[in-house]
Amino acid sequence: MSILVLGGAGYIGSHTVYELIDQGHDVVIVDNLQTGFKELIHPKAKFYQGDLRDKEFLNEVFDREAIDGVIHFAANSLVGISMKEPLEYYDNNVYGMMVLLEAMKKHGVKHIVFSSTAATYGEPKQIPILEDSETSPTNPYGETKLAMEKMMKWCEKAYGMSFVALRYFNACGAHPNGKIGELHNPETHLIPLILQVPLKKREAISVFGTDYPTKDGTCIRDYIHVCDLADAHIKAIHYLLDGNPSQIINLGNGEGYSVLEIIKAAEQVTQQSIKTVLCERRAGDPAKLVACNTKAQEILGWNPKYTSINEIINTAWNFYTNRK
Repeated sequence: MSILVLGGAGYIGSHTVYELIDQGHDVVIVDNLQTGFKELIHPKAKFYQGDLRDKEFLNEVFDREAIDGVIHFAANSLVGISMKEPLEYYDNNVYGMMVLLEAMKKHGVKHIVFSSTAATYGEPKQIPILEDSETSPTNPYGETKLAMEKMMKWCEKAYGMSFVALRYFNACGAHPNGKIGELHNPETHLIPLILQVPLKKREAISVFGTDYPTKDGTCIRDYIHVCDLADAHIKAIHYLLDGNPSQIINLGNGEGYSVLEIIKAAEQVTQQSIKTVLCERRAGDPAKLVACNTKAQEILGWNPKYTSINEIINTAWNFYTNRK
């Protein structure tokens, strides 16, 4: 079975590629390396460097490779930048999805797993969040991901394509082999930013907002290990290839941690004090996002293996200290 992984040189994509290859699958990676890294590419994967929005390039990949299914990670994903540059996000995310679905239609590829987001829900009215909760994004990032989901829905009705959209929460951690982990340039995710303090790469960690209606005033998020996310994407592509119907599914541990709790856990893992700087809220940040993962368990047979936040942070710490 040959799986096309778009964004396979990125954080979650690279971990999914490693797991697919470990399971004996052939993997084709497409990545423009805008946010991906060559060092994260599995040596046994076939790699094409190019942009998803380049129709000629993408069709050439489909012409050359016998693709059974697609896993799509190649979307811009920074809330703050999406607020400042919404057109950039519509171009890369929504137009990119359109080009991809056109290529899939042309080449008769019927199955796609999409890396969606909890940002599709916006400020939730209930916690934990269910898949049928209202979708009202508070930023262009979430809005574009929701538009991509709807595009797949209409392509299913028109062309018989099937999809699984995985709405997940805060990806974190690193592969236990220590070879691949979370790399962004610039870094924007909370746990690697926190760990840059004990790694002596930054003086302090900024905490954006201390007046949210939460237990300590800081944002609460559901943190899920990247290997658990990879496992879910692979289970989802198998689910579709087995002929099952399209689904929208939440992925999360079902437990929320505040920013200050994550900092405390990082101090315990690294055995170092981590300086914090309290700042104003950022635009577009909901107070609390926690998933209900019952559907993932029932539909995909998926259960997260990494449920301890200290264990999750320890895998990230191991990756970063090995790279020094």
